[in-house]
Amino acid sequence: MMFLVLSGIFVAIGWAVGAIFFNDWVAGALIFLVIAAAMNIVSYFFSSKIVLASYRAKVVSEADAPRLYRIVRNISQTAGLPMPQVAIVPTQTPNAFATGRNPKHATVAATEGILNLLNDDELTGVLAHEMAHVKDRDILVMSVAATLAGAISYASRSFFWGSMFGGGNRDNGNILIAVIVAITAPIAALMLQMAVSRSREYLADREGAEMIGKPLYLASALRKLEAGNRARPMQFGSPTSSGMWIVNPFKGGGLVNLFSTHPPMDERIRRLENMASGIRM
Repeated sequence: MMFLVLSGIFVAIGWAVGAIFFNDWVAGALIFLVIAAAMNIVSYFFSSKIVLASYRAKVVSEADAPRLYRIVRNISQTAGLPMPQVAIVPTQTPNAFATGRNPKHATVAATEGILNLLNDDELTGVLAHEMAHVKDRDILVMSVAATLAGAISYASRSFFWGSMFGGGNRDNGNILIAVIVAITAPIAALMLQMAVSRSREYLADREGAEMIGKPLYLASALRKLEAGNRARPMQFGSPTSSGMWIVNPFKGGGLVNLFSTHPPMDERIRRLENMASGIRM
């Protein structure tokens, strides 16, 4: 469904491009359909590398990051999952994400900031959340969504400015089409990400807490991460990939929050606290 809907949005932009610039909407749609198919293939196999590169993440060994490596290994053994690659993102923004196409080709990444901010219990809660994403194969969906949504946003912006200043057939309401595509395509992509990401974040919170039997570890971490990311938002990377992180690393407010890929933090913490009352001995 994710592949098809995002590809459909991309092809719709191709239809508009063909109608305005070539007077042939079929050619435009077919060209963008081929591009979408190629992007899906590339995203499936290489989205993990693309995402890691976009955030300057460096894959590390146990000797490089013994504390991080030890916690990830303990969680993977407890959950019965293959040991993923471990990476560190060079930023003081406290956050973490997982990426890859399946549990055998997964990478769990943590920022330098989260390693400095959280204690071992809280970091265990966060990394268990990420390993839950690995277990449920959310990492493929989120990686592909981030890659394709970014391409849609770029294509729609390029199309809009090209139609405004780059010539082409601008008669018969085509300028209106350009405006509509420029506005709705990125919103549609972000809404699709939001619908998937919010439900999966709740599930990963619950399953991660069940893996380690300590929901309050994650609840405590989320409080610190919420404050830490507000105080020190990410300065690089793309907001279209914000859904991959355990909390939104980018500064936003007003309408930006309306399209947030993450559930309300208070609700996430409340659910974890309710879990704790039934799990704690």
